[in-house]
Amino acid sequence: MINERLTGTGVALVTPFNEKLEVDYAALKKLLEHISNGEAEYLVILGTTGESATIAPEERFKIIEFVVENNPKQLPLVLGYGSNNTTTIKSALQQFKDYPFDALLSVSPYYNRPSQKGIIRHYQEIADVSPFPVILYNVPPRTGSNLEAATTIELAKHPRIIGTKEAAGDLVQCSEIIANTDDDFLMISGEDALTLPMISLGGNGAISVIANLQPFEFSEMVRLALKGDYKGASKLHFALLEGYELVSAEGNPVSLKTGLEAANIMNRRVRMPLFEGSDDLKNRFIDYLK
Repeated sequence: MINERLTGTGVALVTPFNEKLEVDYAALKKLLEHISNGEAEYLVILGTTGESATIAPEERFKIIEFVVENNPKQLPLVLGYGSNNTTTIKSALQQFKDYPFDALLSVSPYYNRPSQKGIIRHYQEIADVSPFPVILYNVPPRTGSNLEAATTIELAKHPRIIGTKEAAGDLVQCSEIIANTDDDFLMISGEDALTLPMISLGGNGAISVIANLQPFEFSEMVRLALKGDYKGASKLHFALLEGYELVSAEGNPVSLKTGLEAANIMNRRVRMPLFEGSDDLKNRFIDYLK
């Protein structure tokens, strides 16, 4: 069942770059192996953490094909793809129909700042034509608008909309959604530090940033919480607190890539307009990872 496959920890994959700022596939393979050894439950390709805004269309398909072919444990895959042009995303999605994705993660329309009615219509039309079930993605700091609880509850009635990734930092809003949707509607944390309390309310796990760097620790924390072992989960959560702060210290994915360089998994290069993380942050990661 799709909801069971996407319960636990999904890793929001970064996209490594070489010195020419081309996609570094050797580093991507190393990252996939690292994550696989950490026993995460699924992978999210080309989300915000993957710098999707600066990935060219031809690169997008090469990255997808590479991950499909170099997925050591054949983990379920989720495609990150969104747009603030409803017509564009509806037509573009058909290009992905032959890939083995379990779901589409689509960010709420950004910059346009549509009304809640506009957001509802946007997602309904996407879900009507998407080759994959749809997961909403609410991240107001990036989009400029909040996907309100009532909006998510209304969208949850669509048979092809199976969950939401919540990164609004509002546990009350998450509670309202959980209380007013079916048990099989996925509530996925989009903020690593809020994952444990969100699971305690009835959440299903996280699409995580830090799980690129520490896949075992974070995934195990989520698994323990989902089993109801909050004491064990809390110990891991507290041990990860500094890591949560570090992976957001200079923005995402800038900070995360800096941590991955500190761990000798890949380099910290990012594409403009992002700017690579500082040496000070790298040194803080080195001390943390000890």
